[in-house]
Formats: sequence, C-alpha cells, structure tokens
Amino acid sequence: MSARTLPRTAAGLGLRRTLLGPLQAAAPGDFDFLECAPDNWIGVGGRFGAALRDLSSRHPLVCHGLSLSLGSTDPFDDTYLRKLRRFLDEHRVPIFSEHLSYCSDQGQLYDLLPIPFTEEAVRHVAGRIRQVQEALGRRIAVENISYYAAPYQAMPEIEFINAVLAEADCDLLLDVNNIYVNAINHRYDARDFLGKLPGERIAYFHIAGHYDEADDLKVDTHGAPVKPDVFALLDDACRRFGPRPTLLERDFNIPPYADLVAELGQVRAVLDQHAASADRHARA
Repeated sequence: MSARTLPRTAAGLGLRRTLLGPLQAAAPGDFDFLECAPDNWIGVGGRFGAALRDLSSRHPLVCHGLSLSLGSTDPFDDTYLRKLRRFLDEHRVPIFSEHLSYCSDQGQLYDLLPIPFTEEAVRHVAGRIRQVQEALGRRIAVENISYYAAPYQAMPEIEFINAVLAEADCDLLLDVNNIYVNAINHRYDARDFLGKLPGERIAYFHIAGHYDEADDLKVDTHGAPVKPDVFALLDDACRRFGPRPTLLERDFNIPPYADLVAELGQVRAVLDQHAASADRHARA
C-alpha cells in the first residue's frame, strides 16, 4: 500500500492511549491526521493494537520517533529498524520524523540531549540519517529540539541545522514552540531564525505549550495550552513558507477531548487564513 499524503492545511493531534476512545468516536472534521511514537506501538496487540489499526485505517498517521538517537555513536539496532519499516509500511505512514539529538550512551538515557554544533558533528549525524533513510526506504524529517545548555558551539544553531539538512538530504520537522523557547533561553531572534530555514525542506510543523519559569527562562513541557506568542510565530512561519500540516502536541495534563479540538481549531484558523491568502495571490 502506498503512503497517504497530507493537505497543507491538515491539523493533527497526538495519538495517546488515554485518548483512544474519543479519537475513535470523533466526529468528522475534529482532526485531519494523528501522530504516534512508533516506539510505543510496535508489537502492541490486544485492544490497543486493534484500536491503532482502526484509527490508521480511517485517518492518516504520521510517526515521530523517540529512540533512534541520531547523534549517538552507538550502532543502530538493525532489528528495530526492520520492525519500524514494517510498521510504517503497514500503516501507510506519509511522514516519519526523529529528533536532531541523541538519547543513548551504551543504553537509553530517556532524555533528548543536544548535539555539539561542530562540522564533525554535522558529518557524523548526517551520515547516520542517511543510514536510517536507506534502512527505511524513505526520506525522513528531523526535528529542531529545545535545549538548555549546549555542549559546544563552533557554529550557531541555525547553521548547524541547515548543514545537517543539506549534508543528509533530509526534511525538517519544524517545531515552532522549540524555536520560541530556544530564542528566549539563548537570546536570539526567533523570526530571524525562521527566515534562515530552508522552507522547501519543511515537512510539517509542531506546536505546543511551555512553562514560563521566568521572563528569560522557558521550559518546553507539552503540558499546557499553546501561548499567544507561539501562535504568532506559527502565523509568521505560515506567512514565510505557506501553511504546512501542523500537529498540536500535548503529552501530559491532557485536557478533555473537546478542549483539544477547540485548541486545534485555533491552529486550523491560522493555516486556513494563509491558504486562502496564497490562493488569492495565485489567482491575481
């Protein structure tokens, strides 16, 4: 079966086991696609596995990995990569993404750690991305992560990301909230950062809430509603690059399903506005 495609104005929700009931009973138009972490679903059977198969048969499913540890020096688990490829094929997944980070050191570290921003690291991680793409038989997208301390910066973050994308010839999962959080925490201009990204490589957007520890310290939590400033940055990203499929992330403090759908409506409004504007310009 061939993978599905996502419309540019698609608005999606994260597939969480606590939401399985509401997602399966959802009214048409509540959401356009779902995103899951395949690490949490590969090999799952029983009622959870049946629920996943039901949802992926009716809605496009994108996958966001947690454990490939692209920046690590540990070898990839070839058995896991084969299972991952079968999972992506079985569910006709249009986009697979992973974090531009590492999360292992001779074992899982259960945290997303930043890669040093160096030329050597660019070559290393780009080579590993190419390995993954070959093993999965598809291009993947890598996500810009939030980070609070950098191990070494021989180049700015934006140059590092762009160099990896070019060297690996892969796509970008643009996390709008992570840009906002990093811009505050590391004192750079979020809109200037956006303007330097290669829009043609952006596969889709993530948007999420964060915690305001202080005026100059934001913590990426995925546990709160999206802040107005982050919505404004999504609006700017759509103005620069055009609307892209956008995933509303919520990992804990999950509100009632109706509240998630209402917040997703705010996302959809931004995407639809820019799609309509682009169509008007195309007809002019």
